[in-house]
Amino acid sequence: MTPRGEKKRSSQKPHPYLHGNFAPIHRVQPLIPCSYIGIIPDELAGGEYVRNGGNPVTNEDLGRDAHWFDGDGMLSGVAFQRRDGRIQPEFVNQYILTDAYISTITTPSLRLPILPSIATLVNPASTLLKIILRIFRTIFLVILSNLPGSQFTIKKISVANTGILYHDGRALATCESGPPIRVSLPGLETVGWFDGKKAEGEPAAEIIAGAGFGGDGILSFMKEWTTAHPRVDPVTKDLILFHSTFIAPFVHYSIIPSTQSASPSAPRLINTAVPGIKSAKMMHDFGVSFAHTIIMDLPLSLDPRNIARNKPAVEYDPSGQSRFGVFPRRNPEAIRWFETNPCCIFHTANTWDEAEFNPYTSRPETTAVNMLACRLTSSALVYSAGDIAAPIPKPVTNPTYPQEEEQCRLYYYRFPLSGNSNTISHQFALSAIPFEFPSIRDDVSMSAARYIYGCSVSGSSFGAALGRAVKIDSLVKIDATALIERARHNSPAAITGCVDTRTVPEILASQDPNDPIKVFKLPPGFYAQESRFVPRKNGASEDDGWILSYVFDESQLDAEGNAGPSAKSELWIVDAREMKEVVCRVQLPHRVPYGLHGNWFSEEDVLGQRAVESIRALPTLKSKAVDHEQSVWMDVWMEVRRRMLDIVG
Repeated sequence: MTPRGEKKRSSQKPHPYLHGNFAPIHRVQPLIPCSYIGIIPDELAGGEYVRNGGNPVTNEDLGRDAHWFDGDGMLSGVAFQRRDGRIQPEFVNQYILTDAYISTITTPSLRLPILPSIATLVNPASTLLKIILRIFRTIFLVILSNLPGSQFTIKKISVANTGILYHDGRALATCESGPPIRVSLPGLETVGWFDGKKAEGEPAAEIIAGAGFGGDGILSFMKEWTTAHPRVDPVTKDLILFHSTFIAPFVHYSIIPSTQSASPSAPRLINTAVPGIKSAKMMHDFGVSFAHTIIMDLPLSLDPRNIARNKPAVEYDPSGQSRFGVFPRRNPEAIRWFETNPCCIFHTANTWDEAEFNPYTSRPETTAVNMLACRLTSSALVYSAGDIAAPIPKPVTNPTYPQEEEQCRLYYYRFPLSGNSNTISHQFALSAIPFEFPSIRDDVSMSAARYIYGCSVSGSSFGAALGRAVKIDSLVKIDATALIERARHNSPAAITGCVDTRTVPEILASQDPNDPIKVFKLPPGFYAQESRFVPRKNGASEDDGWILSYVFDESQLDAEGNAGPSAKSELWIVDAREMKEVVCRVQLPHRVPYGLHGNWFSEEDVLGQRAVESIRALPTLKSKAVDHEQSVWMDVWMEVRRRMLDIVG
C-alpha cells in the first residue's frame, strides 16, 4: 500500500502522534524471514509475539484532529517458526479488516477517518456544532454504507486497535467500541467478529444455546461494546469481560467458559447488569481475581449527553471521587462500593484474593481483595495524547480528599471484605517512578504474583507536555511482594504515600542484587513499547524468563523528525531476571509504529486454534445485470451518492 498525498497541518507544527515513529505506515507484510543478532531462547519456538495499535489508513489531512488512541487496528507480529531444526523468526503485519477499515478502503473519496477522533470529543475548544457534525457524519456514513452502491456494509463501528488476547482457541483483537474480532495465527488474517458464542468465518459445528453479546433490541449494539482488557482465568480458562454503554445501567458483565478446559466451569453469564453506576464513564479496564471482580467507577465520564450541557463528551471531574465496586465473580448484585480520592486508572496489573481459614465452615474464606493498578492523579494523558492542552481545573473549595501532585505510579489497594465497613485499608504507591503498560507472567495472574513488569519514562511523565509525545525509554520490573511487605513495617501515608521514593537514575545506580526495583534503560535515542513475559521451561523462579518489546532507534529520523521508508524496528528479547542483558535482537523489514498492547501466543496456542471456514478480504467490485430503466436510476443515485461523499468526505 502506498501513502496518499499528505496535506500539511495548518499550524505547520507536526502532530506528535502522527510524526516520527508514531506516524502510521502504509505497508502490510506477509510472513517474511528476519535476520537476528544473539540467541533465540528455545521456549520461543513455535510461538508468536503480536502487538496491536492504531494505524490510520486515511491520513492525508495532517491538520485534522488526531489522538494516539485513534486509528485503524494494525497487528505486528514476530512468529518464531521451526525450520529444519532451528528457530527462524518471521515478521508479519496486517490491518485488521474491520467494517470501518474495509468501508474506508472501498470509499477513496474519504479524507477523514469514518469515526470522530477522540481528540475532537475531549477538546474543550471543540464547539458543540463541530462535535455534533462529526457524530452525525459517522451516522450518515454508516447509513450510506447500507444503501445500494456501497461495496461494504458497516455493521460494527469498532476499529479493534487496542489489545489482543487468546481464549478457547481464538486470538481476539479488542477495542471499547465493539465486540472482539478473531484473527488467525501466525499470518494475522482477519476471521470475523466474535459474539460470545462463535466468530464469523468459523464452521457451524458447535451450537451454543442462549444469547450472544448485546442480546436483542434496537440498542443491543451498545451492549456489544466490550472492554479492551478482558481477563482469562489461568485455571478455569474462563473469559471475564464487561461492556460499558451510554444508557442505564451503563455497565454489563459477561463470563464465557472455555470448551477446551480440563477444569469444570460454571455456565455462561451474558450481559448481566452491574448495579450502582449512575452515569456513562470512560471505563477501560477492571480487576479480576480467582473469586472476585472489581469495577472502577472513576470521575472520568464519556457521555454524549454532556454535549447538551455544553461540555466535552469526555470530561474529568477533579472534585469527584473514585469508586471501586467489588463483587463475587458470578454475582454482580452483591457489589460493595469503596470510595476514595479522584483519579484515573487505565490499566490494572494484577488482582488477588486474601483468605483465612474459617473454623465454623471448615474452609478458607476471602477476607480482602488486593489490586495493583497504574494510577494517574489527573486526566492529563487523555488530552496530551491528542496534542490538546488539558483544561485548567476550577479550584476545589473544601476538598474532601488531599490534593496530589501530577504522577502515574504503580499503586496498591486493599479492599477488606470482613465486617461491614467499606473503607479501603491500604492505598499507596509502591514506587515513585512513572509506571504504565503493566504486564505479568500469565500463569500467576489472579494470585499473589511477585513481579510486575511495565514501562517508564525517565525524563518526563506519561502526561506528556503539549507538543510532545510519550516515549518509553525504560523497561521496569517491580517486586510487588517485597514492597508490600516493606510497607507493613513502615506504612506510607494513605493515598499520597509511596514505599520506594527513588527516581529512575537512583535505581539504576543501585548495586543491591536484591533491589526490589530493576530498570532496563535503553541506549540514548532508543525507545521501547509495552513488554510481555515468556517463562523459561522448568524455571527456577517466577521471573526466570524473558520480556519481549519492539524497539526503535530514532537516529533513523531525518532532520525534521520524519521516519523515511528505510527506517526499521527491532524486537528485543531481554533477560527478565536481572533486566540488563539483551539476549537477542530480531531485525525487522520495516518499522513498527509506537502502539498499544501486545501478547505472547505459545506454540500450544498457535496449534490449538479452532477451525476457520473463511477469512475476511477486501471486496471485489460488485456488478450484476440490470435492465435499462434500473441502470438509469442507479446512475443517477450513484452520482448523488458521489456528491454526498465529496461533501462529507
